[in-house]
Amino acid sequence: MAKEIKDKVAVVTGASSGIGLAAVKEFAAAGARVVLAARSAEKLNEIVRELEMQYPSGSGSSRFLAVPTDVCREEDCRNLIEKTVAAYGKIDILVNNAGISMRALFKDLDLSVIRQLMDVNFWGTVYCTKYALPYLLQTKGSVVGVISIAGFKGLPARTGYSASKFAVYGFLDTLRVEHLHDGLHVMIFAPGFTASNIRNVALTADGTRQGETPRDEDKMMSAEEVARRMLVGIRKEKAQIILTPIGKITVLLNKFFPRLVDRLEYDYMKKEPGSPLK
Repeated sequence: MAKEIKDKVAVVTGASSGIGLAAVKEFAAAGARVVLAARSAEKLNEIVRELEMQYPSGSGSSRFLAVPTDVCREEDCRNLIEKTVAAYGKIDILVNNAGISMRALFKDLDLSVIRQLMDVNFWGTVYCTKYALPYLLQTKGSVVGVISIAGFKGLPARTGYSASKFAVYGFLDTLRVEHLHDGLHVMIFAPGFTASNIRNVALTADGTRQGETPRDEDKMMSAEEVARRMLVGIRKEKAQIILTPIGKITVLLNKFFPRLVDRLEYDYMKKEPGSPLK
């Protein structure tokens, strides 16, 4: 039986753009109460105002709450959960979506870049999940980790990104097993290349932002379609979702022909404009 979303309390990190914002809108359309977490209070408040106009509450209390949050900071993640419970009394769904990317060869990379990716992608997921877990266990709720094909197979010129996504995979996969018999739903969600701003703000070797995407965003799955698939996975309590055909083929082939996949992957990523691969 599919899980009902209406009247559930959903917390979404990285909620001000891309997949996170699309997920917020999908939860809102499904009747959930949604807590939006991201660093920019201005962006979050603007989104909440738009949502309140589109989905007015007859009860006088808003279905939407903005909590400015830097997921690198443990105290911010604790505050996010505390504010959610204070406002709505429970948590049913946690979507760990906040994330950053990078593009540079490891030999050229300042190690601070990897630390930053681990802080956002891995520790952000750990912190939010740690403080939300008691409430998710009470509601037999869902915790979602948005990873990538880079969490299944290392991508060249993305050492920090791949390492952080592998770490999230291992963390959530273990969490699922630990709570196998108490109703917690854990979903590892790998969208593949998605049209969003993550590549625009990806870090380069010295930690500065890339600025422009090296890929044709028009040929990628939209953030809105990714969010729709995410909600289907939550409703059906899927353990793992890999969205794109190329992602599914990569993961499958890598189990049986890892050296072949190494070569194919290298050649594929080398074709990106401005790629550091030769």
